[in-house]
Amino acid sequence: MAELRRTLLAGLLAGILVGFVVTGLQAVRVAPLILAAEVYESAAEQAASTAHDHAAAVPGHDHAAAAQWEPEEGLERTGFTLLANVVVGCGFALLLAAAFAWREAAGGTGIGASRGLLWGLAGFAVFSLAPSLGLPPTPPGSLTADLASRQGWWLLTVAATGAGLGLAVFARSWLWRISGLALLALPHLLGAPRPPPGASAVPAELATQFALASLATSAVFWILLGTAGGWLYRRLGAPQGA
Repeated sequence: MAELRRTLLAGLLAGILVGFVVTGLQAVRVAPLILAAEVYESAAEQAASTAHDHAAAVPGHDHAAAAQWEPEEGLERTGFTLLANVVVGCGFALLLAAAFAWREAAGGTGIGASRGLLWGLAGFAVFSLAPSLGLPPTPPGSLTADLASRQGWWLLTVAATGAGLGLAVFARSWLWRISGLALLALPHLLGAPRPPPGASAVPAELATQFALASLATSAVFWILLGTAGGWLYRRLGAPQGA
């Protein structure tokens, strides 16, 4: 019970802390890019609606009724973003804390901030960097492949990258390590689903800025999550070498 309490508490505290920090970073860099992309998206939707009305000869059709609900700009949107970041942060932090407990039990290796950082970098590689090589983060208004195809390829990439890294780092046999490297390459050899042909409503420069800002924020998220989680895991348990 003491070990379970330690794992849960380290994960939850790290997730809450990082959720607040990342929300601040997103408000400074990512959110303005989303707002800029939404301007282009709204303009494209308005142009398409106008063209449809003219073609169908239905003047005065009210498209506002079909609009989906969105949080208001300002405090409401920031609040929902914070809630989402805290929930996601706690989920991934608990996953890391469970990995810390497994590694400590299996290898007798103490976990601290330094080793937590390495686990955080691995999490970034598995959940952000590797999938972004085929499916980079896209702002609103971008052309994308269908959702089911993107989800399937993302899950394949995460599973293959996680398993591949695990084999490459922890396997003792060179054959298994080479197999791990092959797993890392597998989803990229198969290829990510491609978006349909057509012009995106969002300028390419803005899409590139959004992808880079999102990846940078994700890197900070995982680095902080691993470091803070490892430090808390050590502090909440018996002192061991990091």
